[in-house]
Amino acid sequence: MTVIVDAFGGDNAPAAVLQGCAGAHKELGAQILLVGAREAIMHCASEHSISLEGCKILHAPAVLKMEDDPRAAVEGTSVSVGLHALASGEGSAFVSAGSTAGLVLLANGILGCVPGAKRAAIATVIPTMRMPVVLIDSGANLNCTPQILRQFAMMGAAYARQVLGIQMPRAGLLNIGAEPNKGDALHRETYALLSANPQSTFEFIGNVEAREVPVGCCDVLVADGFSGNIFLKTYEGVAMALLESLEQSGRMNTPVTIKQTLKKLRVHMDYSQYGGAPLLGFGKVVIKAHGISNALAIRNAIRQAIACAAVDVAGSIKEAMSIL
Repeated sequence: MTVIVDAFGGDNAPAAVLQGCAGAHKELGAQILLVGAREAIMHCASEHSISLEGCKILHAPAVLKMEDDPRAAVEGTSVSVGLHALASGEGSAFVSAGSTAGLVLLANGILGCVPGAKRAAIATVIPTMRMPVVLIDSGANLNCTPQILRQFAMMGAAYARQVLGIQMPRAGLLNIGAEPNKGDALHRETYALLSANPQSTFEFIGNVEAREVPVGCCDVLVADGFSGNIFLKTYEGVAMALLESLEQSGRMNTPVTIKQTLKKLRVHMDYSQYGGAPLLGFGKVVIKAHGISNALAIRNAIRQAIACAAVDVAGSIKEAMSIL
């Protein structure tokens, strides 16, 4: 399977991206189509002694930077060239750690949403003390309607079923309280819409408070992109602080059993283990990796891309939207 990768997306590109691609080819057997300035890619690979075995290069002269206006996402950037390659069938999925806004804007224009889908959404898998939770949307859509949030619930459930193997996902609505009348008009109306959902593709368990998520209270957490992104960044910040605390504890004279437990928890809460988040709603597999992705995160984002393409997540989303 060929995965198209934006070589210049993210804070640590291109070195971390190339290292991640090399690891994905070696460990997963992935064939990689690297998109970016050819000479810069070759120079970086040589400078850092990174093997490009299993990789081909698709030249793209420009880079869409994080600080750029996403409306400036014009032809010639590594993102636009990569998405056009995906649309034309040169690969099964596209991975980028670059600008979220630019990626969403370009994917909308080049790929388009599947029939029936009003918006595409970022479905981020977050670790909990029990099972992983699919947070949707985690940043692509700041303004939503109850109908859009219902679609997010359906798309998140389809992803949880196809990729995580959860046959009847439990979906919860991120809110400030558990009662049906909590929150603003958007959340109250969404609660009513999800409660009356006639489909049997997921179980709506009601409102979910943020503090309940770390213990794995649901399988799919539905949110507008504004609330979802704030929740995600807070969750990541607490996790990073916890990991730093564990690192310090590990250097102390701590009993072996406690050190082993702390090590397992560190791995369990590490964002890089999940790598990237699929943009659900497009007709092709698009994976948004974290902007601070290291080589491990890029490798696992490619793993995510392969998993999504293998089970045809895009087809499942199309089927889910067709029953609305």
